Amino acid sequence: MLSNDLTGMYAKYGVMDTASLVFDRMTERNVVSWTALMCGQLQSGNARATLSLFFQMVFSCFKPNEYTFSTNFKACGILNALKTGVQIHCMSILSGFESVPVVGNSIVDMYSKCGRIDEAATMFNVLPVKNLVSWNTMLTGYTIAGQGEKVLLLFHRILENGLILDEYTLTAMLKACSCLGKIREGSMIHGFIITGGFPCSEAIELFKQLQNSGMQVDGFVLSSMMGVFADFALVEQGKQVHAYAVKICSGLELSVSNSIIDMYLKCGLLDKAERLFNEMPMRNVVSWTVMITGYGKHGFRKEAIRLFNQMQSNDIEPDGVSYLATLSACSHSGLIQEGEEYFSQLCRNRRIKPRIGHYACMVDLLGRDGRLKEAKDLIESMPLKPNVGIWQTLLSACRVHGNLQLGEEVGKNLLILEGKNPVNYVMISNIYAEAGCWKAFEQVEIDKVVHFFYGGDDTHPMIEKIHDVLEEMEQRMKQELGYVHEVKFALRDIDEESKVESLRAHSEKLAIGLAHLRGGWDERRVIRIFKDLRICGDCDDFVKCLSRIVKVVFVARDANRFHQFKDGLCSCRDYW
Repeated sequence: MLSNDLTGMYAKYGVMDTASLVFDRMTERNVVSWTALMCGQLQSGNARATLSLFFQMVFSCFKPNEYTFSTNFKACGILNALKTGVQIHCMSILSGFESVPVVGNSIVDMYSKCGRIDEAATMFNVLPVKNLVSWNTMLTGYTIAGQGEKVLLLFHRILENGLILDEYTLTAMLKACSCLGKIREGSMIHGFIITGGFPCSEAIELFKQLQNSGMQVDGFVLSSMMGVFADFALVEQGKQVHAYAVKICSGLELSVSNSIIDMYLKCGLLDKAERLFNEMPMRNVVSWTVMITGYGKHGFRKEAIRLFNQMQSNDIEPDGVSYLATLSACSHSGLIQEGEEYFSQLCRNRRIKPRIGHYACMVDLLGRDGRLKEAKDLIESMPLKPNVGIWQTLLSACRVHGNLQLGEEVGKNLLILEGKNPVNYVMISNIYAEAGCWKAFEQVEIDKVVHFFYGGDDTHPMIEKIHDVLEEMEQRMKQELGYVHEVKFALRDIDEESKVESLRAHSEKLAIGLAHLRGGWDERRVIRIFKDLRICGDCDDFVKCLSRIVKVVFVARDANRFHQFKDGLCSCRDYW
């Protein structure tokens, strides 16, 4: 019916006077006509008019459908009209619509909003079909009622049913964890946000919803959001929440301060992290460890060691993570003697047992120093079962030092542990390539290795201009500094020109080219690059030379550490 469509259109856009006029002039009406007008009144904020229309419709002998019931249960919830809601509930039972999901969910929501959480739970339990909306409605009901423990129990049932979570589920869970101070459960929700495919923009929106809900934003939520910003390097958002945190009581909590420091460090703002750390009235082992980790990843080896020693002087007992951070700082900075001393100290500690990560740091430390046999002996003598990661660490060292014989032996161990992992084949082929054994290299089965090593991204709309800029930079660096490509990182038996082209397509170089196109070389500018893989030696040399010529500071975060390029030097001191 055309009149139904007109009524629905005007109602949808909030033109209720015209919608009512069309409705009043209709010679024939049906349930769709009535429901369209009810929906419009509800959307316009007139829940009482919605209920009035409902009873007019019933008295006119029209039978409601599932959308009519759903709309009016919402109106009852808004008005806290429990008696009316119960009446309509009885009508839905008699008409057989109670078991329809959209109606059943609306009944649960109505009872929750009317303060009858037990009736809501009863209705929820008898729903023949429960979809995610059903679970979210009940979660929200328990949250409003302040029954956080039941929220957690219900959440575990959601997981058991294998449902995919959405923003409403996570909002309810964050609120419940905040009210109860459930750190472990809250961390699990944080994990879903970060690693479960939940978009970061929606994670930020969750925080805004929580603020606007009027509920107390506690330290756990603030810490969780800082974790999101740190992992995605969202500097400005982190600063905004930091500014918000200092205005509320929970923002003074130690865990919040620790997470803010961690965020600044992971975003490359070492000075801000230092300032906040120095201003802390109280610190725990996490505070010190976060700062030690940051110094290590930024290449400030002396500061990392100084802080570790200072922590012990302040009677703060280091834990396993503290030792791991310190050993990592030593291995990434070539502090062999210090690293061995701290590892020995750890082994003598009766309270802490060295974990696989500590041994991996020592293997990395020895490997970087060329003591490959000692590194291998350490792996074979440690009381823990070697994992893939520790063998990969040793294999990388074999590649750097050109020890093909030991590399082959280590490679066999890797393939025994994880024969289907393509990364292992990549690393093995890598060591053959650098040793010049192309036949052996070609015999390794790695179908998609090309993309891993030097497959450049050519999908960006400005890619041609980016390549032009990179060539221009390279020419200037060659003329002024004698820059030459490290073609060994191309890793294929191809001609020199192709190797150079493949190196030019490395993601960090493309990012720098784009940064130049969009902002030029301002000496006051700091260009930050975030990379999920380890930076290669050619790119390290490229950015060092570029920083010397254009007088711009580049900060790159790769999978292992931070690199600050300034005046032709890198903070990694070639321990990349």
